[in-house]
Parts: sequence; C-alpha cells; structure tokens
Amino acid sequence: MIRFLQKLLFVFLVFSISELYAQIPTGYYDAAQGKTGAQLKAALHNIIKNHTEYSYSALWNILSATDEDPNNHNNVILIYTGISRAKTKHGGNIGDWNREHVWAKSHGGFGKTPPAGTDVHHIRPADVKVNSLRGNLDFDNGGTLVPGTDSCYRDSDSFEPRDAVKGDVARMIFYMATRYEGGNGEPDLEVVNYVNTSPKPEMGKLSTLLKWNAQDPPDNFERNRNNIIDKDYQHNRNPYIDHPEYIQSIWGGPNAIKKNPELFLSVYPNPVVNRLTIESGEQQTMNFKLFNNLGQVVASGEILNGRNRINLNNKTPGLYFLRLTEENGRWTKQYKILKISAY
Repeated sequence: MIRFLQKLLFVFLVFSISELYAQIPTGYYDAAQGKTGAQLKAALHNIIKNHTEYSYSALWNILSATDEDPNNHNNVILIYTGISRAKTKHGGNIGDWNREHVWAKSHGGFGKTPPAGTDVHHIRPADVKVNSLRGNLDFDNGGTLVPGTDSCYRDSDSFEPRDAVKGDVARMIFYMATRYEGGNGEPDLEVVNYVNTSPKPEMGKLSTLLKWNAQDPPDNFERNRNNIIDKDYQHNRNPYIDHPEYIQSIWGGPNAIKKNPELFLSVYPNPVVNRLTIESGEQQTMNFKLFNNLGQVVASGEILNGRNRINLNNKTPGLYFLRLTEENGRWTKQYKILKISAY
C-alpha cells in the first residue's frame, strides 16, 4: 500500500510539474518541419492565423495576466522601463500604464480593431509618457536618452528599447509580419531595412532587429507570456519565441551572439518592491553585491544556474546599486535600483 501511494504521489508530481512548465503543444510546428525561407514563413502563417480575437477594452485584463510581475501579483512589468506598476493604475494619465502597440498601429492603418489592433502578441503595458515618446517610430539604435527611462534612446526617426527587451521587440515585429499577410481583409505587414516607414504597412530596421533577436534570446518572462496567450486567450503562439532560429531561416542575420554575458541579463523589476529577480539566458554563474547610497554592502551572494531572487523586504526604501560580476571576473555590470514601498 505504501509503495502504491509513493507511485501515485510520483505520478501526481510529474503531472503537476509538466502542467506547470508545459510550453509548446505536441505537434504544433509539424507543418513547418523541413521548410526554410518563404515556405517556412507561409507554413508558420497557416499555423498561427485565425486566432481568437478580443476587443480593445478587453486588453486591460488580458495584459494584467500576460505581463504580471512574477514578484508581485498585483502589478505588471512595463516593457520599456522595466518598472513594476499596479495593475489598477492604467489609463491615459501621467503615471499610468497603457496599451503599447509595438508594431505601431499607424504602420498599416489597422488602428485598435481586431485582429491586428488587439493582437496581444505585440501589445505590452508601457508607461504613458514613454509610450508617447516612442510614438510610431521604427526601431533602430542610437539617439538621446528617453526621459523616464535609464537605457532607451530615440531620435527623429527611430526608437531603441532597453537591452533586456530588444529581442522581445524583434520577435514581436517578426511575428506580426508572419501573422498578417493580407488575407481576409487583414493588413499585409512587412519588415524592411530602413526607417521612416509610416504610414506604409512596414516596420524597420530589419538589420537591427536581426541583431537584437540574436543578442537577447527569449527569457522566462517572454516564454511564460507566450504560453498564457496561447493557453488562455488567443490560442496561437509566437513561433519566434519557441524557435528564434526560424528568424535566421527566413530573414537571415546572425545566430545567437555570445559576447559579454550582460547581453543576456534581465534584472527586474526596477523600481523594485520586495524581491529583485536576476535572470540570465546563458546560465552562467555570477556574484552579486547590493550597495546602499553610502556605498555600504547590504547584501551579497552567488547566482547559480542563471536565476536568483534577492529579498529586499528588510531594506530601507531608497536608492541602491547592484553590482554583478561574472565568476571568472572578466566583466562587471552595475545597475541603479530604486527600492520603493509596496503598492
């Protein structure tokens, strides 16, 4: 009897773990196997088209689920700033978050109407002011620092997001160019290698987006988002999160670029409420030190297997600095972390 119960418990645990970490449904990409280039793009389009559609107003609740802060279930993570903000604080006022169309809705004129205008695979929570400053700009490197961010840049014709979401942005753009091919009255969207594309159904800059896809591979937050959209809402996936290599097969560009490990790092949320997550797609070992504004070390430790959480519940609200150092000491990266009270 005891052995039977042990087996039953083992089966239950295996089932629970598989449910928790389930990702790509079995056979989902079978029709794409063995294809490359235009044939692969066409196969992926047929796999992900005809998804379940929602109204624009429904996106408030959907984004509250897809972009939930894993450290604070009352908040969402804002795409361009990495800030964790209360789910209820959405709207059009300064300090709110709103619904950012990563593929700018004026690039093709689909507005806020389904399916393209409400496709959650390219709509993310964003700070109202930062969203306005991004406007409908194409994506490329360079410019001046965007107010309200610590690592986004813009100039007259392009916007550069923070490093931690550069790949996210690229994969959303390539998803849209695959999902929307002009059938059934939908827009025919294309990625091009130049900027100043509005109001054409185009987004650039292709060469930059290809590099961003290689520099910033999918992380757990992005994969979890893809799973939620598929399972609970639209019932389709972004294939380039599951298979970033499909982008190289269709559009070319570099494979995953393994330069400084910091290119693969995500440190979020910032500002932080109680727990700071450090995540690395490269699974390298790192050491961390947290300094207060007097330069005193208030926490330190090791990050193993590419992921760790720092508990800040007992820290005084204020400005802190996080220093990450690779185990072999080849590089050091410092972040400015603002500790704030819980919402």
